[in-house]
Amino acid sequence: MKNADQKEPVNQKTAEERQYAERRAEKKAANKIVYWIISILIALVIIIGFMGYRFVQSSLKPYNTNAKQEITVQIPNGSTNKEIAAILQDKRLIRNASVFNYYVKTHNFTDFQAGYHVLKQSMSLDKIIANLQKEGTPTRPRDAKGKVLVKEGVTLEQIATAVGKETKFSKAAFMKQVQDKKFLASLEKKYPQLLSSTMAKKDVRYHLEGYLFPATYEVYKDSTLKELITEMVKTTDQNLQPYYATMKNKKLSVQQTLTLASLVEREGVTASDRQKIAGVFFNRLDIDMPIQSDISVMYALNTHKTHLYNKDTKVDSPYNLYVHSGYGPGPFNSPSLQSITAVLNPADRDQGYLYFVANLKTGKVYYSKTFEQHTDTTSSIED
Repeated sequence: MKNADQKEPVNQKTAEERQYAERRAEKKAANKIVYWIISILIALVIIIGFMGYRFVQSSLKPYNTNAKQEITVQIPNGSTNKEIAAILQDKRLIRNASVFNYYVKTHNFTDFQAGYHVLKQSMSLDKIIANLQKEGTPTRPRDAKGKVLVKEGVTLEQIATAVGKETKFSKAAFMKQVQDKKFLASLEKKYPQLLSSTMAKKDVRYHLEGYLFPATYEVYKDSTLKELITEMVKTTDQNLQPYYATMKNKKLSVQQTLTLASLVEREGVTASDRQKIAGVFFNRLDIDMPIQSDISVMYALNTHKTHLYNKDTKVDSPYNLYVHSGYGPGPFNSPSLQSITAVLNPADRDQGYLYFVANLKTGKVYYSKTFEQHTDTTSSIED
């Protein structure tokens, strides 16, 4: 019995050690599980954070960098930033309304203006915000459906061709409208200072020749031909307003000014030469000498030619300033403002120049007082 009693503590100690080892193993396993759980959670936080960062950065970018179409949005009075963000997201101008709202708050952007704003999907958030901080229009802007570029020095018929190509209106319809007497009368009534001298002239091919100002004009879905042409005439009037008094002081009508300007436009290139050429024309007019511009002959022939022949310069037309002295019926094209101001500020008149010729290779223009000098200069250039 005694020997058995002595063995008990040994067995008890072994059991305790086993339990302790088991507890350590369990704790170690639990620690591993906790470690893995924490590692997984940290990894998830990092992944979610990275994905969130990428999402926010992506949401801050333009909706479509290649988009060119304009989109009109209306911001009602009293709209909150959250409501504005929802409007922009609905119009697909921003990627995410929440990110936009957060961006606005963190950057303290305020003063968004009510009204209609024209935006693009290619705009950055900063550009959209800057646009919304500007005063919106009270009515929806008209959506442009086409543009017409009136180039400097083009004829009315060339403008009609451009209108036919770039808009919903045909060339024939445009030409018919610019010759409509009732329409012309209404324009004269609206712009009497501009149009009275052309409407008073006879033998005019087109009363609006030279009166459709070189510029780009937008055509809208609901535009009419009358509106388009009126806008062109209005632009001419606006540009000439500062010069009407000068014309009056120089005893020049608008028709005479634009006629010479249309010749100067095609005869000269630089501002200096255009002023000198205008001076040559005035010197000729003072002695009742025909202006003799090839531009007038080509307009009379209603065609463009690289070289004119003697028979061409004898064409029977009031526009032929080879055979007719004075200004003729009217302009030959739509001159630029530079050519118009050149006519109102001619140069070197006191030099007595009556002739000029340009070296087509160098562009240099030579001026002469006599026909003999002019002939010699022309010959030397051709040689």
